[in-house]
Amino acid sequence: MQGKVEICGVNTAKLKVLKSEETMELLRRTKEGDAAARQKLIEGNLRLVLSVIQRFDRRGENADDLFQVGCIGLIKAIDNFNVDLNVKFSTYGVPMIIGEIRRYLRDNSSMRVSRSMRDTAYKVLQAKEQFMSQHQREPTVEEIAQILDVRREEIVFALEAITDPVSLYEPVYSDSGDTVCVMDQVKDSKNTDDSWLERIALKEAVARLPERERKILALRFFQGKTQMEVSVEVGISQAQVSRLEKGALEQIRKGM
Repeated sequence: MQGKVEICGVNTAKLKVLKSEETMELLRRTKEGDAAARQKLIEGNLRLVLSVIQRFDRRGENADDLFQVGCIGLIKAIDNFNVDLNVKFSTYGVPMIIGEIRRYLRDNSSMRVSRSMRDTAYKVLQAKEQFMSQHQREPTVEEIAQILDVRREEIVFALEAITDPVSLYEPVYSDSGDTVCVMDQVKDSKNTDDSWLERIALKEAVARLPERERKILALRFFQGKTQMEVSVEVGISQAQVSRLEKGALEQIRKGM
């Protein structure tokens, strides 16, 4: 997508840019039914759509498809924008365009979500759009919960269920050419340097034990056998198994 000049037959290098005053004037004329003003408003905000779809650059989606879907979101934003509120059009339009693109990506996703969960999510999205149309801002989870009369947890679970998966290589920050990806910020509490050192030390400590003690520990802790079962297999008494097991564990502790 990056560097692509022509999208859907539109030369992005020649896209118009409207000033804030021009945008508001065209919005007022559009509300009065001026079709020419509406068309000019759409054409003058295509660069806004382009800037939004660049956020989805690394998803491998067709740029033309995303651009068309983004234009639908732009048109919805124009038709629902309230000119009486002191809000910039881009503040309202960008979330509408993003929402339309995300809806398209969800509908075409290979991941499957239950019907009830998806229905709840769509009700939430519809309530969100209606709220934004009236208040020109995004609602909180609590406000949506009150509108739909559902628990806050249901809304959170439904939205998370339809959230697009993020690649571990998705860049989250870039400065002077040094890009930080999602995987760089994910912590693995199991495979830390300390745990690797402990595993190596344990392996070396076990390797220093006599063969009979190693076999007893393997039967006891890897195969889950009782001391009586081990005694039968090794050919010694249960008391001897207990004594050798304790001695082996003590040697391992000292070795580590």
